[in-house]
Amino acid sequence: MLEAVRNAFRLPDLRQKLLITFGLLTFYRLAANIPLPGVDHTALASIFEQNDNILLNMLNFFSGGGLSRMGVMALGVYPYITASIILQLLIPIIPALEELSKEGDSGRAKINQYTLWLTLPLAVLQAIAQGTLLSSTAAGNVAVLPNWGFSLGDLFPTVTIIIGMTAGTLLGVWIGQLITEQGIGNGISLIIFAGILSNVPYQLRLLSQNWVLLLVFVIVTIATIVLIVWVQEGQRRIPVQYGKRVRTMRGNRMMMVGGQSTYIPLRVNTAGMIPLIFAQSLLILPSTLASYFISRTDWIGAIANTIYQFFSPTNFFYWFFYFALTTVFTYFYTDVMFRQQNLPETLQKQGGFIPGIRPGPRTEQYLNGVLSRITLVGALFLGFMAVLPYLIGSLADAIFGGGTGVMTSYNSLIISSSGMLIVVGVVLDTMKQIEAQLMMRNYEGFIR
Repeated sequence: MLEAVRNAFRLPDLRQKLLITFGLLTFYRLAANIPLPGVDHTALASIFEQNDNILLNMLNFFSGGGLSRMGVMALGVYPYITASIILQLLIPIIPALEELSKEGDSGRAKINQYTLWLTLPLAVLQAIAQGTLLSSTAAGNVAVLPNWGFSLGDLFPTVTIIIGMTAGTLLGVWIGQLITEQGIGNGISLIIFAGILSNVPYQLRLLSQNWVLLLVFVIVTIATIVLIVWVQEGQRRIPVQYGKRVRTMRGNRMMMVGGQSTYIPLRVNTAGMIPLIFAQSLLILPSTLASYFISRTDWIGAIANTIYQFFSPTNFFYWFFYFALTTVFTYFYTDVMFRQQNLPETLQKQGGFIPGIRPGPRTEQYLNGVLSRITLVGALFLGFMAVLPYLIGSLADAIFGGGTGVMTSYNSLIISSSGMLIVVGVVLDTMKQIEAQLMMRNYEGFIR
């Protein structure tokens, strides 16, 4: 691996791509420190030090730690990710989008343009939602955004914060696209990857209060990463045979072409971490709505308090529903992605067939059956990753006792389970891209 790194830096064009990637990521992390006006950073730091707000922690995770700084990158590139997911879900529903997805590079460019257009209103809406949430959150009696509101006196600072957060998101998306086009790897994924790793020193500093606990968590983190790599790289290879075709040559000569064999790699975890995002978004919605009525003293406040406590991460049922929703969404999103690929029709058009299976509906039934069985493993794996922080946190509290100051249900790992899925996926994808660049130049790559 070290030799492959040296070879990568010896090639001028590949070295330039790597330097561009590192430079743009560094620029993004520096831009994340540009503060927004009208923010009480002392109150903001106090809130995140308490580490007991599941909604703020999740939003901070998706922003790559930007929300805890409340700078121009407070939203991160999450609005763009949301827009991408929405477009992917709409493609099989809207015929015009489905036709665009089949037009190759030009169609994908058009869909990407629609994604960028959708990112802008989503970023504005999310900026308003996060500003409202932080304005109602206080450390002691000090509000994080004391001048937030749409009254005449607070309108200018509020609009300034919204514009700053929206502009930061669009800047982050532009940087990510520059990395994808001129660097190595997927730019948006690398930006999220860098944000996740930027929080690791803080987590290590918290865990260093107990060296035994730190050692245990390092071992658990390494074991979890190994498990993720094993499952992420797992696939079922479906053999495919292409029939021979007769081609007429000049001089009444005939030539048999084709007849090669290949395979379709069906991945165990096709959905990635998208089901985790869906499940988290649904689970935080009831508690978020209930938090606006929890201060009331009538029966509405009592119902809101019950809902808030029921969907709290300290409640066992929260994690039970998290596991169940993650499993269900894994099947749903995998089915959506598989239908977009339309493999049975593609095979039939190209003259390919699965040995022993008739082309057409029988091939579709066979592939759906195989995908359903291997997706069960992927769904259970993602469900396990979803509840892993709760399991590790409960076990550590039972062994080391509560009150360590670093144990919470949501954040009981050096890197959260969702974060580790992203980190491992980005590293594997980037390594494969570097390997492909090296193999084209007859160098030995990372993966043997």
